[in-house]
Amino acid sequence: MALGDGPDDAVLDDAWSEFCDRLKAAGRQSFKDLNATCGIQRADAFRFLTQNLGQAFDLALETRDPRYPSIHAFCNPTRKLGGDCADFTYQQAWVDGESTYRITGTRGTARFFNITVQGGRPVGPHVLHEPFGDVPQANVFGHQLEVETDGTFELYVGGPERGPNWLPTTATTRKLFIRQGFDSWDERPGLLRIERVDMAAPKPVPTAAAMVEAMRWAGDFVTGLMTSWPEFPYTYGGVDSEHPNCFPAVEATSGDVQRGRVAANMYWELGPDDALIVEFDAHDGLWMITNMGAFFTSMDFLYRPVSYTPSRTSVDSDGKVRLVLAHDDPAVHNWVDTQGFERGNLTYRHMLEGAPAVLSTRLVARGELDDALPLDTNRITASERTAQMWERFTAVRARFPL
Repeated sequence: MALGDGPDDAVLDDAWSEFCDRLKAAGRQSFKDLNATCGIQRADAFRFLTQNLGQAFDLALETRDPRYPSIHAFCNPTRKLGGDCADFTYQQAWVDGESTYRITGTRGTARFFNITVQGGRPVGPHVLHEPFGDVPQANVFGHQLEVETDGTFELYVGGPERGPNWLPTTATTRKLFIRQGFDSWDERPGLLRIERVDMAAPKPVPTAAAMVEAMRWAGDFVTGLMTSWPEFPYTYGGVDSEHPNCFPAVEATSGDVQRGRVAANMYWELGPDDALIVEFDAHDGLWMITNMGAFFTSMDFLYRPVSYTPSRTSVDSDGKVRLVLAHDDPAVHNWVDTQGFERGNLTYRHMLEGAPAVLSTRLVARGELDDALPLDTNRITASERTAQMWERFTAVRARFPL
């Protein structure tokens, strides 16, 4: 049996060839002007593509049927996308507005917990590529759930109202978005499952037409992620690529309110002998800082100190948090590793109580860093840094099935 002997051979072969052509073209986007020309940043762009190639067909085919939903984790230590925050877990499930679903599992101890029903995607250049861009329709936060004494809960999505543990859907509902945000290293994620309550038959085997559609969707996905990043946040997200090393004002959009957070991103450039001090008042609420590469993906948060939250940050005696972005370890507690990148993006998120901070920055010569910091800034030794690394490594592995 050979190509052409089957009735669907030609259409499948054509669809696969088109996908491969689009994947090759997407790889060319690694060399765009907005990415640094050094080898590790060019490689990081290809890594961004290959990491997401690994989930393209999970999203396009394996979890795509809303009648047979599955919770898909689309970010982890080896797969990054969409300005992901190092101290969040991100999951999604394709659903529809006709079915009734049941989510069961454990709440966990993550300080921030949110499940959002997402509606249809608007049309226009301001809409990010799939699977993003959906309009938040309804959500529930962890403190709003009724949880049993053993930490378990049951949440219904769609169908008739069922009290507090219920989320409504509409005719345009497309998916669920699940986020858990962590502060201290000892917090543990909730473990969730989803099912359609009236499932009565096995999941259908994919047809040739379904496979062709999946190839088209996956082609749109890899094209979109390499085309939209980093241009999209520069154009629509308030990130100023013309003035590096300065945070924009933190402003909440209507979508941010639904998602329960506000965010600001700073584009940075550091020379080999530079260091950047990021300063803000210690404040209420859960805030997170994550260092990201040129394509707005979190840096190596499994092994490197590239993210901070309130419980893991040292505060100076004047009540200010000072983070030091530097290429090598400056022997201060709040070091933000660049992993050798020449340019990248630093993201700040604020959630829960309180108000977001005003963030200021100072670019200093690396050799003058000690003089630029207060005398009581928390310094640490090499052995203490190693202990920090192990604490991070152990905690992150507990959040993901590694």
